[in-house]
Amino acid sequence: MAVTLRQADVFLAVADHGGFSAAADHLGMSQSAVSHTVAALEREVRAPVLQRGPAVAPTAFGEALLPYARAVQAAARALEARVSREHAEAATGTVRLAAAPTAAHRLVPGLLRRWKARLPALDVRLFEGDDAELADWLRTGTVDAAVLIDPERPHPGAVPLARDDFRAVLRRDHPLAAEPSVRLADLADDPLLVSSGGCEPQISALHALAGVPYRPAQRVHTLATLLGMAEAGLGVAVMPSLAHTMLGDGLVMVPLTPRAERVLLLTGPADRPWHPQVEQLCGMVRTDASHPAAHTAPTAPPGGAPSAV
Repeated sequence: MAVTLRQADVFLAVADHGGFSAAADHLGMSQSAVSHTVAALEREVRAPVLQRGPAVAPTAFGEALLPYARAVQAAARALEARVSREHAEAATGTVRLAAAPTAAHRLVPGLLRRWKARLPALDVRLFEGDDAELADWLRTGTVDAAVLIDPERPHPGAVPLARDDFRAVLRRDHPLAAEPSVRLADLADDPLLVSSGGCEPQISALHALAGVPYRPAQRVHTLATLLGMAEAGLGVAVMPSLAHTMLGDGLVMVPLTPRAERVLLLTGPADRPWHPQVEQLCGMVRTDASHPAAHTAPTAPPGGAPSAV
């Protein structure tokens, strides 16, 4: 079998863009060339990898091949970048970075601005997803780097970006909204609103720590929906303090007792060599951390978090 990198690239483009025409536009190829490349791949693997029709999608076998194709593509990007560095060429190409909504909203824009100023020829593209998706994307090669939250076994090269804590999100007219802090147990009678898109395991663990039953009244996916429901008076939420800038005027964040923190780390994959530019980006973060005047740390409402680390 002789599957080529071009075949893997084209297969991924069709799968990700949902069709041969869209993949051709993305790759700068003709639609006929895309079709011929996919057909050549299917001859090599001796089975269809894409379902043709109004909606183009991977077959079951194609789905099984996707993680391997992404890993090959990620390794090829890293190889090209390593060759460029060997010849002292300027940092170019594309680095794919994944982050959860709170980090993408509060931390990543500043990073992108500083990286663009120092490495203008490098294209850092942001992929936003929930906590579980980030680790999977990094493992399969969908992204080259990610901002992970409290990984079980952090990579030795991972760089801490920030540390924050979990807080109650209340309407301004809530009886406890003006308190300096509240016990989680004091919110037990309020309907609990939870986002399934991130931090639910930590919030569940916080309830266990406080001895409070974890019984979400509503479970939604996006933080925007969660905050809209809280502002409408449908319940209270528990969110990381890094998200305080996402709150509308009708909501406040109040520190919680017991206190639970999390650490956000910028890292590459655990099981394959890092893209050299990811190593360079992490190095810049380390340099900034040792020179606090070089960047602006996140700010937070009263309570002392989040902080740059």
